[in-house]
Amino acid sequence: MLAFFRFLAGTFLLIAVIAAVYDGTRSLAAGGLVMTSLIEHWSRIAPGLLASAQSGVARALHPLVWDLGVRKLLLVPAWAVFAALGLMLAYAGRRRRRVNVFAN
Repeated sequence: MLAFFRFLAGTFLLIAVIAAVYDGTRSLAAGGLVMTSLIEHWSRIAPGLLASAQSGVARALHPLVWDLGVRKLLLVPAWAVFAALGLMLAYAGRRRRRVNVFAN
């Protein structure tokens, strides 16, 4: 299980680096700081999946949950989301140090 967490952590951190390089090259071309949100990437890569996720959340819970909750989370830059997920999974999948306790 720990190896799976480490694998996912590496994958998410790789995606974070790719998203950061994408934002960096766009920033250099634009002459200013450009950060692409997760929802922008999602709408470019899989617009149908984004629409079905939005309708599914609106149908299962309430339309305001998407507008006030999920959409605000998706407006965070993509590199930050994947970096945070990768770091959390790397921490969860770290190798534990063995502690020897000697008791008399």
